[in-house]
Amino acid sequence: MQRRTVIKTLAAALPGLFFLKRGVAFDHLGAFGQDGAFVKGPFKPNWDSLQKYEVPEWFRDAKFGIWAHWGPQCEPERGDWYARGMYQEGSDQYSYHCKKYGHPSKFGFKDVINVWKADKWDPEELVAFYKKAGAKYFMALANHHDDFDLYDSTYQPWNSTKLGPKKDLIAGWAKAAKKNGLTFGVSVHAAHAWSWYETAQRSDKKGPLKGVSYDGRVARKDGKGKWWNGYDPQVDLYAQNHALSENSLDDGEIHRQWNWGNGVTPPSDAYCEKFYRRTIELIDKYSPELVYFDDTVLPFYPINDKGVQIAAHLYNKTIKDNGKLTGVVTGKILNEQQRKCMVWDIERGQSNEIEPIPWQTDTCIGSWHYDRRLYDNNQYKTAKTVIHILVDVVSKNGNLMLNIPIRGDGTIDDKERAVVESIGKWMMVNSEGIYASRPWKVFGEGPAIESAAPLSAQGFNEGKGKPLGAHDFRFTCKGNTLYAFMLGWPGGQAALIKKLAQGNGVGRIKTVQLLGANGNCRFEQTAGGLRIDLPEPGELKDAYVFKIEGAIV
Repeated sequence: MQRRTVIKTLAAALPGLFFLKRGVAFDHLGAFGQDGAFVKGPFKPNWDSLQKYEVPEWFRDAKFGIWAHWGPQCEPERGDWYARGMYQEGSDQYSYHCKKYGHPSKFGFKDVINVWKADKWDPEELVAFYKKAGAKYFMALANHHDDFDLYDSTYQPWNSTKLGPKKDLIAGWAKAAKKNGLTFGVSVHAAHAWSWYETAQRSDKKGPLKGVSYDGRVARKDGKGKWWNGYDPQVDLYAQNHALSENSLDDGEIHRQWNWGNGVTPPSDAYCEKFYRRTIELIDKYSPELVYFDDTVLPFYPINDKGVQIAAHLYNKTIKDNGKLTGVVTGKILNEQQRKCMVWDIERGQSNEIEPIPWQTDTCIGSWHYDRRLYDNNQYKTAKTVIHILVDVVSKNGNLMLNIPIRGDGTIDDKERAVVESIGKWMMVNSEGIYASRPWKVFGEGPAIESAAPLSAQGFNEGKGKPLGAHDFRFTCKGNTLYAFMLGWPGGQAALIKKLAQGNGVGRIKTVQLLGANGNCRFEQTAGGLRIDLPEPGELKDAYVFKIEGAIV
């Protein structure tokens, strides 16, 4: 008792330097005391040190990863950001929630967690399926903005080993990835629960329950006799014992405040420290090589350096574990310096040029969290669309991380399986132009380039330009081998690649082969371009890859 009194006295005297959890004090800079240690190494927790980072070869060579963006928000099967939208009176998700579960004052998101059982989840089957589709790395959601940890978390009582499925989901995914030889990654989103959950502080403005508070401030004392007895939703899940941010009632304001500016209520030191401890433990316990952050730059940037500390820790840990740097940290909306420190991630969009440093696009064939309506209305991306995104991204020195939405029970539906299988069939024939390739001197040619849409905020230019077609080409190379991806089948009997014209800085081409077809193609290289006589496409579709040998410079 005396030791705890001393710790509490110190914490009160030095606010922001200590974080109390179960009677243990932790200093601000990462000395874990009895729980482990910040891994020391060449990377220090500052931007100048992180600039020494070089993207690992495994990531540069992999090109294609698949993501399981799966958690309790998939249980209602009503799309992304459900745990926020269900508290927005009059929204689709609010109406759906009231009809399916009841009013959010009586059945909140904590209760959605309770009914989520993930009873048909088979991680080894799913990861093996994704490997067959051509994925070289696999990423699993470790927590979302809903603040629920999907692993055995010391610092977050609201986690999947204690509540909901009562399973260590990250452990299951990590084991499956290792068994299938895929590099393992995790995505971490929980830094924003502080402001993201502010809708849970609201109440209806009209109707029979007007003025009755939602459950965003329900405390431990309110759980007596209920299923969540002993747990504290307010402190540990919703984190809503704080003043609302400016313009909080404007549902779009969260996007303008994503960088912890524009009037957002600052998160407390204890909240930030808890997130830090959770994330360090996640890295130490499950050894991911990749950590994806859904943040502007890094978690809590620029109000503190928690994200920088986590990045340095991951890099040093992979060096310690593997004898070389294998760690990848992703962030969004990076400046020139920050792009040297981590991998730039573009959400639902692509760069419009070859980037000098490897980067990543993350996108989804549907909604980030499973939405049954997309299945019912046949609204998933087609395999062709995914393949075109992959080819375009790789030609510009990027990787594609593709989410396949998972139902609440842990399965994917038959239409998703069909898309993944079609991607796999294409990769079996054409992946040599993808894996371990590098950009050529230009990324491509064709009419779609002229209509390419600029990036907006995190990305979000996907599908805004002209669709890729038969006169659009993308290029990759390996040494003197060039791969030209034709993104549609032309109406005539020949294809023309203008960038490969004689005298256009291109050497004499020796052979042209269409991957998946028998024999070499007849061709003619003139001042107008490389004209290729086309064989019958047979079963080839979606994107057609010419393997071109010669003095390509």
